[in-house]
Amino acid sequence: MKTQIKSIAAALRSAKASALALSVAAALTLAPMATASIKEKRTLPDSVRHELVMLPYLSVFDNLSYRVNDNGVVELFGEVVRPTLRSDAENVVKKLEGVARVENHIEVLPLSPFDNRIRFATARAIYGYGPLNRYGLGTQPSIRIIVKNGNVTLAGVVNTEMDRNLANIRANSVPGVFSVHNNLVVAKN
Repeated sequence: MKTQIKSIAAALRSAKASALALSVAAALTLAPMATASIKEKRTLPDSVRHELVMLPYLSVFDNLSYRVNDNGVVELFGEVVRPTLRSDAENVVKKLEGVARVENHIEVLPLSPFDNRIRFATARAIYGYGPLNRYGLGTQPSIRIIVKNGNVTLAGVVNTEMDRNLANIRANSVPGVFSVHNNLVVAKN
């Protein structure tokens, strides 16, 4: 009886090992095909967006946008806090297949401890407020906070007009803010 149980256990172990080997082989075989099919489906504007969002130092205090022309010219716009982010954005877009030229119109915001204090206080006022804290979840929050010389610009997308107004009110309540430009867009359902 014991030898029969041992042989059944051995058979199960070998079956598990062969099933694992088959699944690993299948995954290794299918992975390049899946990656290739994803890359084939991605258009140039989608690739530009993907590369910009994947920049390692892109934060809630930076706002990047782009336009792709029919002849492969990519124009970059927006504001960034770090000067290196401006050049990084240009370099990753240049390497994409189908890009003929990159025109970089990204503005580097002035270095200012006063503006930094306003950036963090505005982020705390918006994302720390219960009805708006869902917009701060994830790796790339949907409300961008741009501060230049004490003037705050809110950019991005929110779900409702009420959220757009709440973000404006919260940003206006931060001490030291001279003005708030609310460029938030309400998403269409």
